[in-house]
This record gives sequence, structure tokens and C-alpha cells, in this order.
Amino acid sequence: MKKAFIFDLDGVIVDTAKFHYLAWRNLAKGINFDFTEEQNEQFKGVSRVRSLELLLDMANYTATQEEKDIWLVQKNEEYLSYIKKMDQSEILPDVPRVLKHLLSKKQGVALGSASKNARPILERVALLDKFQAIVDGNDVTIAKPNPEVFIKGAQALQTQNVDCIVFEDSIAGVQAANTAGMISIGIGNAEVLHEADHVFANFTQISNEFLDHLIER
Repeated sequence: MKKAFIFDLDGVIVDTAKFHYLAWRNLAKGINFDFTEEQNEQFKGVSRVRSLELLLDMANYTATQEEKDIWLVQKNEEYLSYIKKMDQSEILPDVPRVLKHLLSKKQGVALGSASKNARPILERVALLDKFQAIVDGNDVTIAKPNPEVFIKGAQALQTQNVDCIVFEDSIAGVQAANTAGMISIGIGNAEVLHEADHVFANFTQISNEFLDHLIER
């Protein structure tokens, strides 16, 4: 039986959330706002443009479109400066094992991420060849919790939505998978990701037997 396993990137495959946080925090300092890691949780799975809107709302700051355009570029350039230094040590625990097992079982493996930097990140950590399809922020027009990114991933793997399993660390991503009629697996905090069908702290808790069960169901 062939299924499609679709992985988010940030916080699922690699820990780039910390780089996003640093870049947003530095931007917030410029408008005299103390941006916290707790507030950064709301940005997971959210587009850059929407994240800036959220930040400005939090800071109660009214910006011109020119300011927004400049800040979006600055934030991305700072983020890119961090990911240029990435290597395989940034891969989250047991992700390579899970990918290897799924590919050994001849399952479909895709990436479904809001990041527009997904391909260079996967290249930096030497995982690009593990994904048969990549759908990222360059390929979608509507951000999660809209399911567009996952639906396109299923289409790229020629798989029905009902036969897709999505790994996500954000509530918006879990909601997107659920809306698409896919199995949602939360990676992270169970209280935050309570809408997921299954929740694990990380991939070390996901056994090969559990993956086989998902394939066979």
C-alpha cells in the first residue's frame, strides 16, 4: 500500500524556528517592542507577510507600506545569513531514520512548507534527495491553515488526500491537514497541537512499527 507522507520543514525536519525568532526579535527592537519566544509560537506555519502583520499588531505599531516592504526584506536577509551556516547537525533527532524507513517501504515523501527557502535549507543539510516532491512558499498563494500546500503535495505524489499523512509543528499546519482530510501528526507540545490525530514530542518517539501501521491502515 502506498501512502504520501508530507513533512513541514521548520520545527519538523530542522530547527530553523530559532533563526526566525532572532530575526523577528531584532526587527521588533527597531520599533521598541520586546518580542518573546512565547509570542513567536504564533508565527509557526505562518507566512512572512502575515507574521509581520501579527508583530505590528502586538506592538500596536502602525507602519507604512514602504516600511513593511523594507522590513520584510531585512528580516529575510538576516534569516538567510543564519541558514547559510547550517549543516547536517541542524537536522532534528531521528528525522533521517524516519525518511529512510519510509523510502525503504517505497512510500511517497514530500515537503509542504510555507518557507520560500526550503530548497536551499534541504541542500545545506543534505536531505534534498530524500523528497520526491517539494511544495513551498514559492508554490502557494494561500497560507496555512488553508490546506493548499498539502493538497498540492498530494497532487505532486499522485495520491488521494485520504492517503496522506502530514507531520506538523504548528496548529495552523495541523488545521490545514485536518481540513484536507489527511492524517495529522503533531510534532511538539501536545497542549498546543491537541487538534492533531497523533502528537509526539519528536521523531524519537515515532517507531518504525507506528510508521508501518500508518502505511497499512
